[in-house]
Amino acid sequence: MAAGVMQRRGARGGGRGRPRARPIAEINVTPFVDVMLVLLVIFMVAAPLLTVGVPIELPETAATPLQQEEQEPLTIAMTAEGSIMVQNSEVPRDRLVTLLASVAGERTDGKVFLRADGQVSYSDVMQVMGALNAAGFRNIGLVTDGGGPTLTEAE
Repeated sequence: MAAGVMQRRGARGGGRGRPRARPIAEINVTPFVDVMLVLLVIFMVAAPLLTVGVPIELPETAATPLQQEEQEPLTIAMTAEGSIMVQNSEVPRDRLVTLLASVAGERTDGKVFLRADGQVSYSDVMQVMGALNAAGFRNIGLVTDGGGPTLTEAE
């Protein structure tokens, strides 16, 4: 006769009281997805603005671009006005070799990219390349813009 005393928990309808509410054990990921999509859009818009460089007019050549490395390469820029920039900070010519020697001791990669404005004389570019060599950099890449003229005859 004890069979009528048991209550069924969670039964829908037909019961005497309200069924007990069980806590939901699921995580609502919708707000997380919304935040991630907003952050994605922000970074997609901001990423092109982070590539700040020294504005120079690079000469054009038909050479193929080099492969990208893991470590951010050291970049030396020579402007048409004659100033020399290491990464994004201007360096006087007389301090260039000492600065480059200290940088060479800290870097694991010996690669350096030299960006020179097309108006800079060949002599000035060679002086900076000599300073790079004196500082210990042996792998110097000259940066140009692609799509320039070739030495082959036009057909």
